[in-house]
Amino acid sequence: MQTYEELLKENCLLKEENRSLKAENAALKARISELETQVSQLLARVGELESQLRQNSRNSSRPPSSDPPSVQRLAKERTGRNRGGQPGHEGCTRDLLPPDKVDCIVTLKPSACEHCGATLAGEDTNPHRHQVTEVPKVRPHVTEYQLHTLCCPVCGEKSTAKLPEGVPTGAFGVRLQATVAVCTGVYHLSKRTTEGLIEDLFRVDISLGSVSAIEEAASEVLAEPVGEAQSYVQAQPVAYVDETGWREGKRRAWLWAGVTSLVTVFLVHASRGRKAATEMLGSFAGVLVSDRWSAYNIWDAARRQLCWAHLKRNFAAFLDRTREAARIGHTLLAEVKQMFAWWRRVRDGTLERTEFCQYMQPLMERVETLLTQGVSCPDAKTANTCREILKFAPALWTFVRVEGVEPTNNAAERAIRPGVLWRRGSFGTDSPRGSRFVERMMTVAATLKQQGRNVVDYISSVFEAKLHGEAIPSLLPVSALQM
Repeated sequence: MQTYEELLKENCLLKEENRSLKAENAALKARISELETQVSQLLARVGELESQLRQNSRNSSRPPSSDPPSVQRLAKERTGRNRGGQPGHEGCTRDLLPPDKVDCIVTLKPSACEHCGATLAGEDTNPHRHQVTEVPKVRPHVTEYQLHTLCCPVCGEKSTAKLPEGVPTGAFGVRLQATVAVCTGVYHLSKRTTEGLIEDLFRVDISLGSVSAIEEAASEVLAEPVGEAQSYVQAQPVAYVDETGWREGKRRAWLWAGVTSLVTVFLVHASRGRKAATEMLGSFAGVLVSDRWSAYNIWDAARRQLCWAHLKRNFAAFLDRTREAARIGHTLLAEVKQMFAWWRRVRDGTLERTEFCQYMQPLMERVETLLTQGVSCPDAKTANTCREILKFAPALWTFVRVEGVEPTNNAAERAIRPGVLWRRGSFGTDSPRGSRFVERMMTVAATLKQQGRNVVDYISSVFEAKLHGEAIPSLLPVSALQM
């Protein structure tokens, strides 16, 4: 039998062990809580990464070229028609040039009948006309100016002849310089490829250094008309804007595009924020059509139109989330489909704009009701997206209120696409000087295409005006210059 002292000692040991076990238990509970927090965070991270893996060009702003092979393209609705031209479709053929535009006319007459061999004579009042267009073999035209230096018999001083007015001081004429600038700045050929093309097509030897010098000269002379074009864009009633990534040297930059009906301008800037947007658009007071990028929030929502192509992708992203988010996404996409169907009819002229506005009133209410429901959705990302869109509710329907406004900024996305391809081929520019060449040549190319003007002719005229000290030709449409 244990003594009292032994029982007391055992009791003390048990109490100590109990305290130790309690402390260990508390530590384990804290560790379990910590691990549960980590598991919750990791599950959220896994969900986020899985959401990113599900992103494609249909439910995010990613380009179609980034889609993996597993992404199924949306099947177009079958119309029941066969492929190709449809019965009654107006054919498209090459138009014949009028006789006064033809360099050589060869008259061909049959000398004998194909059937009996009898001699034929006379004229066909309406002969079949067949025209063949050929590019002549180019031989460069080289003019040599011999500048004599003569000594004065009276004072003994020497005088050297000067080049005639309008003769370039360099080795290349204005049209050849314009062609080089177009090769690199419009068609995005490398300097080495341009060097080879100029030699193959025009039999002119040109160095890589000369190509760079011509680019710099073109950029300098185009600064004035491009600046004028930017001011024009800032004063228009509607502008479509977009931006994409760029590289300048080893630093990140962005290529911005501003598109109007007849003039498009580009800007390479180190910022993607409000500073760059303000430099691009200045005090623009018209309707700005863009995506939901925060840099555009300095413009009032009443003077903005959010791009519905981007919004459609936002709604498509709802489908891969919770059941409630998917329900809202499906319903919103159905409303968007109906809206675009009506809008295409307005553009085609098969639906009057007044009727379109009437049709849109209940649709607008349904869409905003769905977005309000989305704010209460259990899925946090869906709720946040709906909340952010509703902040700019007036900017959803500007294209309904204001005639001449499109519901998407596709015009800007199409305009900036050549810049994306240029970036992929060249990885951007090496210096601010190169960036100025890119933005100015892209501005010239896009604007002249909108106006149906020839880019080589224009840049040649710019170089020519610079040589003669005349006013640089404008990029603005004739209607703007006459105001």
